[in-house]
Amino acid sequence: MQASIESTGNLERRLSFSLPEERLQGHISGRLGEIARTARIKGFRPGKVPAKVIEQRFGPQVRAEALDGLLRETFDAALRQHELRIAGNPRIDKAGEGEFDFVATVELIPDFGDVDVTKLTVVRHTAEISDADIDQMIENLRAQRRTWKPVARGAQEGDLVGLETWSQAGDERLPAEGVEKGTIIIGQGMMFEQIEKGLVGLAKGEEKTLDVEFPADWRVPALAGKTVQVTVKAVEVSEQDMPEVDTAFIKSFGVKNGDVEQFRADIRSNLERELKGALMNRLRREVGEQLIAAYSSVELPPRLVEGEARSMLAQQIDAIRRQGGNPGEVPADAHEGFKDAASKRVLVGLLVGEVARKNELRLDPKRLNETMRLIASTYEEPEQVIEMYRNDPQLMSGLQNRVMEEQVIDWIAERAQHTEQALTFQEAIRQ
Repeated sequence: MQASIESTGNLERRLSFSLPEERLQGHISGRLGEIARTARIKGFRPGKVPAKVIEQRFGPQVRAEALDGLLRETFDAALRQHELRIAGNPRIDKAGEGEFDFVATVELIPDFGDVDVTKLTVVRHTAEISDADIDQMIENLRAQRRTWKPVARGAQEGDLVGLETWSQAGDERLPAEGVEKGTIIIGQGMMFEQIEKGLVGLAKGEEKTLDVEFPADWRVPALAGKTVQVTVKAVEVSEQDMPEVDTAFIKSFGVKNGDVEQFRADIRSNLERELKGALMNRLRREVGEQLIAAYSSVELPPRLVEGEARSMLAQQIDAIRRQGGNPGEVPADAHEGFKDAASKRVLVGLLVGEVARKNELRLDPKRLNETMRLIASTYEEPEQVIEMYRNDPQLMSGLQNRVMEEQVIDWIAERAQHTEQALTFQEAIRQ
């Protein structure tokens, strides 16, 4: 098989190649023959279905599958022939009128030269889980199960307040008619601080008008940079009622015997899993920042960077929608705002791949299995989750890529110049 190559940019190449028609037809004929021997079609005995009927029924699907398989095989052979290492997915199009002629546009992995990780300086963070961290988590779990009971006194920090508000900014009233209704827990920063503090002391049915100075960059343009009269009315004031850490409470979190020591042990295991992930994220950022600083001058594949920027934009829009927000109309060039972050992500990804390739690093099956079981342990039916990963190639591929990246990050950090910095658990998980 011969494939011609054309340079269309520093990192872009165009490959022209043709599929071997004889092999394609041979594969189609062979596959249709296999189907003919086992196909069950009404009106015909098994193995006696006429070839024309088999062709009509299964021909288009078999041809499409054969064409796709041979296309990938021929393209891979063309890459090997010209010793090309590509970044991202190729764009493959028909070439002219020929049914078997194709042209593939690819981007190449940049030449990073000798990636000497010993010149990098990395801070490795460490942390331990204390009994106080477990106590704090139990308090968080109690808060998740708390109930609220109305009180007649004035509101104080920690209380749940149902409220109505409206604002007067010069001649403009917000809202134009009626009031805005909502609930907040005082002290959790759910409203502008000056307004939240103004709620303290208000009992049910009481209201107060506050002179509030909004910053110039406030999210509501009509209020930004202005001193506004905000009227707040407490519709209801409730205090929290925290559950006791008793047998029933402990059992509700899956500890069947209700034993407090087992409960604390389970919490420690969960916190250790969270801590492990947080420390790896910190190490990934540390190594990534060092790689970016060392190789920021290397030209990157532009289409790969643009694709990553568009992906990051899509993730942000999806996150807004999941939180109940409305992203509105997204400008066609909105992804441009992600180009810098996308470039850094692509650069680190390519460098991690190069380190793995040049040092012949291979995925550690034991680490893969441990990570899979760690993920599964967070679900009620861990074995079902493991089976799901094993039966879903796409899901497993994503996990393999994640574990391989973590292996390479660890490998780099071990060989770089590094120092250790101890953190508390709370500091370590804070992003």
